[in-house]
Amino acid sequence: MWWLLSCILGFIRLYLDGVKVLLYQLFNRSFTLPDLPKQNGKVAIVTGGTRGMGYEISRHLASLDMHVVIAGNEEQEGLAAVKKIREDLNQGKVEFMYLDLASLTSVRHFVQRYKAKGLPLHVLVNNAGVMLVPERRTEDGFELHFGLNYLGHFLLTNLLLDVLKKSGKPGKCSRIVIMSSATHYGGRLTLDDLQGRMCYSAHGAYAQSKLALLLFSYHLQDELWVRGDSVTVNAVDPGMVDTALYDNLCSPAQLAKKPFAKLLFRTPAEGASTAIYSAAASELEGIGGLYLYNGRKTESSALSHDQRLQNKLRKESCALVGLQ
Repeated sequence: MWWLLSCILGFIRLYLDGVKVLLYQLFNRSFTLPDLPKQNGKVAIVTGGTRGMGYEISRHLASLDMHVVIAGNEEQEGLAAVKKIREDLNQGKVEFMYLDLASLTSVRHFVQRYKAKGLPLHVLVNNAGVMLVPERRTEDGFELHFGLNYLGHFLLTNLLLDVLKKSGKPGKCSRIVIMSSATHYGGRLTLDDLQGRMCYSAHGAYAQSKLALLLFSYHLQDELWVRGDSVTVNAVDPGMVDTALYDNLCSPAQLAKKPFAKLLFRTPAEGASTAIYSAAASELEGIGGLYLYNGRKTESSALSHDQRLQNKLRKESCALVGLQ
């Protein structure tokens, strides 16, 4: 009986968080990007950059004269995104590289291929994700939300850290931008059941993955500061954005969403704005450990700042992906 109650509570928490965000968006205008400095050939990787917010992030960074590598698991879609950005901008450099974040092998192969190019890396935007999918496992046996949204990005970031560190300099730090969500406020992290085997809830699994990303973001920034590395890490919340992420909503929720989407939801370009700001704004130079929403520093949940939980999650994550 307890597991049923847990699933119901996860469902309620997620939708209450959503209502709060929609009310905020109803009465507050979307963040408007300021003029951002040209990036003069800096290199960025954007996961999930083929559509939605990821595409908007990739397009805007390329418009700032940044070399953008779009990382995604749909090659034709990726090549089409690259072609469209090139046609629209006639400037910047953009390319596609295959990456399946639901496969640890694919993540390792991506990093190997990227390092073989000999490119620096100044910005890593961990944007890709899935939401509210029915219970599924990655090829490594992880629950899909946890495996793709969090573990895939955890491994990718750690394997690229050496390149990020080499590319950053005092006064010109490399940047890691991690896409979280307001759903983390209702998220719970059960270390002895991260895969949701005792009680699976798509709502709870999604919220847990976004909380895990925040815990990782804060812990990683603390580690980098201790070592004196010129790399900053910030998490961003895009708000509720009208993208394909909502395709997995239950039928009643889909019907309820349709009439309000245009009025209350952000467009992909609006949702991408805070991530772009975090990746390129000069006023954020050397500043990390933030949770940004609608272009402003916002307080994340108390649980996300639990250092003991951060340490435990890191240790467990390293064991799951095979890192020392």
